[in-house]
Amino acid sequence: MRILFQNIKALLQVREEPIDFVSGKDMCHLPTIKNAYLLIEEGVISDFGKMEDSPEIKADKTIDAKGKMILPAWCDSHTHLVYAGNRESEFVDKINGVSYQEIASKGGGILNSAKKLQQTSEEDLYQQTKIRLEEIIAMGTGAIEIKSGYGLTVESELKMLSVIKRLKENYDLPIKATFLGAHAVPDEYKNNKEGYLELIIREMIPLVAEAKLADFIDVFCEEGYFSVEDTERILEAGKQHGLIPKIHVNQFNSIGGIQAGVKYQALSVDHLEEMRTEDIEALKGTQTMPVALPGCSFFLGIPYTPGRKMIDAGLPLALASDYNPGSSPSGNMNFMVSTACIKMKLTPEEAINAATINGAYAMGLQNEIGSITAGKKANFILTKPINSYQFIPYSYGANQIQQVYISGKNLKY
Repeated sequence: MRILFQNIKALLQVREEPIDFVSGKDMCHLPTIKNAYLLIEEGVISDFGKMEDSPEIKADKTIDAKGKMILPAWCDSHTHLVYAGNRESEFVDKINGVSYQEIASKGGGILNSAKKLQQTSEEDLYQQTKIRLEEIIAMGTGAIEIKSGYGLTVESELKMLSVIKRLKENYDLPIKATFLGAHAVPDEYKNNKEGYLELIIREMIPLVAEAKLADFIDVFCEEGYFSVEDTERILEAGKQHGLIPKIHVNQFNSIGGIQAGVKYQALSVDHLEEMRTEDIEALKGTQTMPVALPGCSFFLGIPYTPGRKMIDAGLPLALASDYNPGSSPSGNMNFMVSTACIKMKLTPEEAINAATINGAYAMGLQNEIGSITAGKKANFILTKPINSYQFIPYSYGANQIQQVYISGKNLKY
């Protein structure tokens, strides 16, 4: 199947030479072809360029994109999409001034979600999750990472990862799975954290690796959750079983988790709402991608990742949704891009780079998606008629997407 798009007002994120990610000043550059064409063959980007240079192309379907723009689909590298039920009551608590940490100390938060998930069948969990997945695909997400971590028992963590595996089998977009058994210490181990660490290291990780249920391993490295020492033990065990490290870090406190991530060559370090100068320095010159989660900051009313400061220091930055029931109950990446511009002072070019090519890198998918490059999957967004790409983050409450294509197919959910 050959699909030809013609008269595209602007074709964004064009990378003729493959790159892994962009950093610092390079994040201000968004390569664009105006009045462009784009050819898709068998779900893969085949050719593109200026309309005036377009060769004679025979296509099975030709689409006139006059007035519209095409850009890579969003690459959401940090989500907790698999969960049971919701936490609206905690939302009301937050309105009434109860902090996230106070809610967690009273058995809410992650432990609340874990209790619900443990009582939910795998089939029910799958049906709940597929609704969310289809919702975010319709909003432009073309690749996603999904974590476990609301199970906190061997059985329930495996159940979550099995749901992710089913999603991979039934949906065409790239889906990456992350084992996050170290998300919180369950109630039954609250006086025996060492026992839970041993359960993760000795039993959970080997089972997950043997069944090939995860690509990555993650830890919530934070005061009251898992220390830097705990984090390093878990990452080391994961690496020994072929799981690539990631870390939840610097959400509420800076305790040395960034440095641990660099030490263990983590693919990404995520959250980063609290960043010291030494944390920024530690990331310079590494292959570890910093990931900001502005939806979490918006929902919890906590500081935003200092993205402007980090980019100005020469670092790369990715954006992700942190879609979860407690601290960021939205997977709308359009909103994340807008919020990064409005609250983190990223330019539209920086935000789009962060949510496409850099997000792809944070999932190890930079060779498959994230840019308009020949040979990559045809996962992209066709906008409605708009004046400029800056209008996408500017119009933060409106939907500027007309169609979403995954592997060259127009998906409608």
